[in-house]
Amino acid sequence: MLVFDEETTRVLDNAYRGREITARRLANLDALAPAPGDKILDLGCGNGLMTSELSRAVGPKGHVTGLDPSTDMRTSAAKHCAGQTNVTFVEGMADDMPFEDQSFDGAVSVQVFEYIPDIPAALAEVQRVLKPGGRLVIGDMHWDTLAWYSPHRERMQHVLGIWDGHLAHRETPAHLPQMMRDAGFTFDGVHQIPFWDTRLKPDGTTMMLLNLIEAFVGQTGALTEQEAHDWAQEQHDLATQGRFFFSISHFICIAHKP
Repeated sequence: MLVFDEETTRVLDNAYRGREITARRLANLDALAPAPGDKILDLGCGNGLMTSELSRAVGPKGHVTGLDPSTDMRTSAAKHCAGQTNVTFVEGMADDMPFEDQSFDGAVSVQVFEYIPDIPAALAEVQRVLKPGGRLVIGDMHWDTLAWYSPHRERMQHVLGIWDGHLAHRETPAHLPQMMRDAGFTFDGVHQIPFWDTRLKPDGTTMMLLNLIEAFVGQTGALTEQEAHDWAQEQHDLATQGRFFFSISHFICIAHKP
């Protein structure tokens, strides 16, 4: 499990408020299209930035429930949603949710399902807690779309192979359409959101990943902290030289309960 130090936490929060991840979050929100008065489930709410956006979208007659197993994440989410009275945060897992049948008009989950070991079980739970006609939006990275330049190709592949260990699934979006159908949903479509960076933007996806991966591979012991630092420093050097390149795609899968 990745342990966040103060600097990693700062970079992560900066990226979540940055242009790229904000655009991704709002694209998932637009795909859900919450209406005033809706009751919405934010599945794997994390730090609550999506929950806050949803709260404003459904208005005072609606309600948003953020579900997350992490006490630290729920505490952070509550701070981000301070003063928004139509929000509740609940401890729980995607495959065993503490809600009654047909509790929600819609559900959204951003970069969560790639970490869920049993996706069919989670989809069955979402099917149970959604009302008929309820919309489901799941946004995840397809890690096979990652293109990240390094003149030391073998080291880059080794580092990214270690990073794969933090995922349950590398290619979640490729399997979600059929999994949604198997769970009884009507699949409505998929949207692609590509990210690319040739400058290593301070508030960008790549800067966040660079810090997270450096911390993770060092903590696993698969590389020394110095080796992990050298890998990350190379990317900073490439950016200074105008040789930096990174690209990955986020996919939004949309379905509804008949």
